Amino acid sequence: MKNVVIKYGLISGAVSATLMVIMAFRFNATDSFVSGEVYGYAGMILSMLFVYLGVRVFRDRERNGYISFGQAFQVGGLIALISCVCYVVVWLFVYEYIMPDFLEKYMAFALDKMKASGETEAKIAAATAEMMHYKTLYENPFYRAALTFIEPLPVALLMSVVSAVILRKKQP
Repeated sequence: MKNVVIKYGLISGAVSATLMVIMAFRFNATDSFVSGEVYGYAGMILSMLFVYLGVRVFRDRERNGYISFGQAFQVGGLIALISCVCYVVVWLFVYEYIMPDFLEKYMAFALDKMKASGETEAKIAAATAEMMHYKTLYENPFYRAALTFIEPLPVALLMSVVSAVILRKKQP
């Protein structure tokens, strides 16, 4: 199990990391975060396809075509965990060296979007204060790492559950 988990976890992590770096350079070049969440979550889903593939390979090669839901979820969860850790490590690098001004740019983008949509000055002021609070928290690398880990985690857990449901196959 260990080899499958490590191999597919690292492949999944490499896919998400590569897409993150590409998007970082794109955002730096354009200073636009339009559709950033869509691209980000699409990249997470794409990378998490390797959770499914890893569970399937484990079931077919290591378990002779049979696997319980629990075993499949365990393999998928471990693959997803490795992928999420890769995601965090690469984001910490990207944030530090490629996009050190990410928060300032993103905050300006979000506030400009609020202004363009006609939000009241009171709501914009409240949003600004909230963003400044989170910016202060985000300066702590442990908080930044924890928050970053939480980003792909729902997608990773969902893909682990879906893979376990689809691929489970009891022995006759």
